Amino acid sequence: MNPTRVEAIREALGIIVQPALRPVPRIAARIAAGYNAPADPMSLLTAHDLVKRYGAHDVFQNVSLAVAHQSRTALVGPNGVGKSSLLALLAGVERPDGGRIHRARKLRIGFLPQDGRLPNASRLASTVWEVCLEAFADVRRQESVLARLEAKMADPARAEEALASYGPLQEAFERQGGYAYAARIRQVLRGLGLPADRWDRSPGDLSGGERTRLSLARLLLDDPGLLLLDEPTNHLDLEAVEWLESWLREWPGAVVVVSHDRFFLDRLVTAVWELTPEGLEVYAGDYSAYARQRAERRLTTERRYRAQQDHIRKEQEYIRRNIAGQNTRQAKGRRKRLEHLEVLTRPADAARTPIRLAAGGRSGELVLETRGLVVSHPGSGAALFAVPDLSLRRGECVAILGPNGAGKTSLLRTLLGQSKPLAGDVRLGPSVRPGYLSQTEDELAPDESVLESLRSVGDLPETDARSWLARFGLAENAEQTVASLSGGERRRLALARLARRGANLLLLDEPTNNLDLPAQEALQHSLASFPETILLVTHDRYLARALATQVWSLATGDEALEVYRGPFDEYLAAKAARRVPAPATKADRATRPRRSPRDRETAALEAAIDRKEKDLAALAAELDAARGDVRRVTSLGVAYARMERELHALLEAWERAAGADEPA
Repeated sequence: MNPTRVEAIREALGIIVQPALRPVPRIAARIAAGYNAPADPMSLLTAHDLVKRYGAHDVFQNVSLAVAHQSRTALVGPNGVGKSSLLALLAGVERPDGGRIHRARKLRIGFLPQDGRLPNASRLASTVWEVCLEAFADVRRQESVLARLEAKMADPARAEEALASYGPLQEAFERQGGYAYAARIRQVLRGLGLPADRWDRSPGDLSGGERTRLSLARLLLDDPGLLLLDEPTNHLDLEAVEWLESWLREWPGAVVVVSHDRFFLDRLVTAVWELTPEGLEVYAGDYSAYARQRAERRLTTERRYRAQQDHIRKEQEYIRRNIAGQNTRQAKGRRKRLEHLEVLTRPADAARTPIRLAAGGRSGELVLETRGLVVSHPGSGAALFAVPDLSLRRGECVAILGPNGAGKTSLLRTLLGQSKPLAGDVRLGPSVRPGYLSQTEDELAPDESVLESLRSVGDLPETDARSWLARFGLAENAEQTVASLSGGERRRLALARLARRGANLLLLDEPTNNLDLPAQEALQHSLASFPETILLVTHDRYLARALATQVWSLATGDEALEVYRGPFDEYLAAKAARRVPAPATKADRATRPRRSPRDRETAALEAAIDRKEKDLAALAAELDAARGDVRRVTSLGVAYARMERELHALLEAWERAAGADEPA
């Protein structure tokens, strides 16, 4: 081995060895091979100088980070910057093209990819319930041992020996949540919006959204030390997102989450990583704190950029005027200095054109009125819900909330006149010009170019249409077909078409769908400055909190729309008591106080008695169902008699144990 090379690598890695000490040969060999030195002991995971490439394209480079114990971190950045790829690298699903990752010994990582696919092993499970049971494999093995010991405890000759083993095992079983695991599964599945009628279904029979919720449930039940979550709120309704927030805030592990749900990030995270192609910037605080700090940093960077550009222009003008004159020497010197100047890059946000929505004239003060309105189901025509008599005034912004399928889109289409109500009527006020943004963007013709799609809304000259597209960040997409656009680009095209219509009543169905965080912020800023009236169906609570002056809410099966006349935060406070509580984690159970040996013995016997009584009840039901089948009744009767004797022996053992605690 080349000693000089070893010393050079030690120095590069910051490893200091006293000259009098000789390193153990295998350690020296690992150092010489580029061994990743141990990470900060306060971190669960560290990464240094990560690079990710696809072909010849660098997705990102120079990414270094550390995940601390119990940290809550958001990973943000524009679409396409590599957030999902970075999570996959940290999870060990993909390998970096450069750099190193160190994970703490015995660290268990739970990774939810954006497509929500189940782990390979879970795909073999026959039902949703069995997928969740996999998280409790160790506990269920203990349960089987306990059942065998209970059978022995019913035999007086073997009861004492069995009880000696049963007590410690039963205590460990209880502390690991053995008596509560079925209840935990039920709470997690219900909390994430998978009702009981799905639990006996095959995972393959679930919808894509339901499979994502099942994958998330499986991860939460596993209680890993580090959760890496890629868009976990996709396919969750508002109540499920609130439940997930509650769980993750109380959970003792660390979380790194990619999400477009800004409100979710505000409620959960204490740090934000912003990923760019050049590396990772770290911000302290929640999402709102990040947005403020980022704006300040960008403003400072923009000022430095503009000052440098101004300096460059002045120097170039001086060089142009003097290069051939009396001051040619000074001009050449300045030119040389410019050639060596490190030119600043304009901040990406500064180059990004904001989304702009302007009102098409002023409406009257009364914008919309309903009387006796009943919204009908678009397919069957059956009644969905009643709408209280409403009078909407100019300048209001209404957030319409509710789970998928509750009828929010049907309400918008009824108010717009596109769907016929079952009863009652809707009246628009004078000078009201409605504009509708659908969730599905059905109005976009996939074979048209982006330019043609925009020009079809009004008769726009090509030059004006291209300028209009630039206002929505679509200048470079003008010749592409609509079908080739990404989800975010399609959304911006739909918004550009809406803006062309010049509406003063906006009916928006999930307007932030598929928009990255910078585009969401741009849209929010535009809507906040919109002087007229907005009806907003949204799952985006951050947007609702920023804009809503009142909230209309629906729940599945509601017979009437609930109207709350006040801002979003007040509405949340009013319904806080209805939130589903998150179940206790394994760490919570581990902190429970230890009981005395006598208490443990009594509790063990009580648990065994409870199980035996349930088994006896099940056997009695089988006996009742087997009437008429003499052979089966005889067999079950023998088993029933044996189980009764076992229960009697357990009851006697419990009386002895309980009696030992009573004073003489």
